[in-house]
Amino acid sequence: MKTWLITGCSTGLGRSLAKAVLQKGDNVVVTARDTKKLEEFEKDFPRTALIVRLDVTDLPSVTEAVRAAKERFGGIDVLVNNAGYGYRAAVEEGNPEGLYLETAPLGIKVMIVEPGAFRTDFAGRSLTQSKTAIADYAGTAGTRRIENDKTHGTQPGDPDKGARLIIEAIEAEDAPLRLLLGSDAVRAADTVLESHKSEYDKWREFSRRSDF
Repeated sequence: MKTWLITGCSTGLGRSLAKAVLQKGDNVVVTARDTKKLEEFEKDFPRTALIVRLDVTDLPSVTEAVRAAKERFGGIDVLVNNAGYGYRAAVEEGNPEGLYLETAPLGIKVMIVEPGAFRTDFAGRSLTQSKTAIADYAGTAGTRRIENDKTHGTQPGDPDKGARLIIEAIEAEDAPLRLLLGSDAVRAADTVLESHKSEYDKWREFSRRSDF
């Protein structure tokens, strides 16, 4: 039996994942900023679900969630950092992003889930965007601004199926570093890979010229 700590369990993929993990018999520290939305978990899974308030932007609440997990279940085997929101902007409109740090030498495995469009609130109330709208980007990044996007509620991804696939991938011996979820995610990744390979091949010999 594993113990999971999952952030952002009030809605969407995080909620589906927490439910799926509990249904398979594992322990789950079920977290969200508003724990009132999580009460059904302790009602349905009184022995294996622990409800904890956690705001990933508030370090004391993170520390408390980890302490509670250790006290109740003895530790954490799987951390799912699911809490977040969508942020749309052109490069010059937005804020600088984060860096991925290698943890393999510490014995910690990492899997980055790269989902396509799932039918959750992520593209609804959880979606924000840059307040700056540069007219030069109207035909590119501007087409995906919230006021121009009509896809909410029609996304192809099923969060319950996605949750089950995440569990299966995590439990695999050769769990991937990057897990694509959804046929649209696969198509997008194929397009990016083909574009990168074409450019690398075109400049391959040029790139080699920098060696001693």
